[in-house]
Amino acid sequence: MRRRTTIVLSAAVLVVVAGCLIAWVLLHHGFLPPLATAAPSATTRTIDRGEYLARAGDCIACHATPGGKQLAGGRAMPTPFGDLYVPNITPDDETGIGLWTANDFYRMMHTGISRDGSLLYPAMPFASYTKVTREDSDAIFAFLQSVAPVHQANRPHALRFPYNNRDLLLGWRALYMVEGEYVPDAAQSAQWNRGAYLVQGLGHCAMCHTAINALGGSSESKAFEGGMIPNQNWYAPSLTSNREAGLGDWSTKDIGDLLQTGISQRGTVYGPMAEVVYDSLQYLSDDDVEAMAVYLKALPPRDQAPAVAESARLVNPSVLEQGRRIYERQCTVCHGKEGLGQAPFHPPLANNRSIVMSSPVNAIRMVLNGGYPPGTKKNARPYGMPPFSHVLDDAAAAAVLTYVRVAWGNSGTPVSPAQVNELRKVIPE
Repeated sequence: MRRRTTIVLSAAVLVVVAGCLIAWVLLHHGFLPPLATAAPSATTRTIDRGEYLARAGDCIACHATPGGKQLAGGRAMPTPFGDLYVPNITPDDETGIGLWTANDFYRMMHTGISRDGSLLYPAMPFASYTKVTREDSDAIFAFLQSVAPVHQANRPHALRFPYNNRDLLLGWRALYMVEGEYVPDAAQSAQWNRGAYLVQGLGHCAMCHTAINALGGSSESKAFEGGMIPNQNWYAPSLTSNREAGLGDWSTKDIGDLLQTGISQRGTVYGPMAEVVYDSLQYLSDDDVEAMAVYLKALPPRDQAPAVAESARLVNPSVLEQGRRIYERQCTVCHGKEGLGQAPFHPPLANNRSIVMSSPVNAIRMVLNGGYPPGTKKNARPYGMPPFSHVLDDAAAAAVLTYVRVAWGNSGTPVSPAQVNELRKVIPE
């Protein structure tokens, strides 16, 4: 009896083991279909797409204070006319956009008119957002309605008279606002059109890379020709001039790397552009970044600035020698004796158009204050440049900058101690 029981138990064990082996083979060799997973709902897909588009438009970065709650507003935006404070755009009924409809939101994006009929100040880039399609606007609105509401009252703007009178915006809008969704150019590829849509619309790139006049507006005919960024003491270079940051001879890969990563074989981003890469562009898909690069590379070249006269490049020999000695002592370890750098981590200074631009503001700021490119998904541990404001006085900083701008065949002009001092005074140490 015991033997029979043992045989039965042994057979049962063999059946179990055989079943496990058969199941293992079937599962590991693809004989059985994979377990079905629930596909995301249409609503979830729309919300996810809206978040992606909101990052492309830099909404998430602007509508929060550092360390504050996401999209709850309160951030000060300095302008030549006073400070503007971005609003709460969480779905709080009382202090946010909880009572808004998709129609209200699209009207704001498309026309720059708020739900209550008030005209928005153009620090909100509605002149660019007007190009955003209704479908994309609805997706962004769906995302904003999906976040947790934050009860945080909006802070009133602090604009000087007469700029605090919103009726004056009617004149600004007549001069600088052209409503209308983006219309694809049938003569261009789908990729070029996608890039144009992102650059002109959500990316609002021309808002920085075009000079702003005394009225706070910019001419469409001067788009992407560069200009000072108001109240930030940074110069956004021309993207159309080969004397500045014209991209015609860049590869689309180098342009895309700079946009998405913050560094490339051709250059590195600092200042406001580093914030844009960190908060927005690093989250874009490779396809969208490549499309933007294709469009930017195709911008028609426009060299409006006259060539620098040779006499304007003359440098006092003693200043040049002082600058050379400072450079060899402080800069060669990263940028090399001949200014060739160690791309992409330490950018070259020889034949670097960002070094020889007519405005030396960015170069002065880098020497005085140093900086880091943004930490991004594809460049998580960026190399930075240390500040030298505590090491170099105005004359020494001007000398080394002058040397860099004219050495190795560079075609820049000298930097004066007064130019260095002007920025040292306005930038906190």
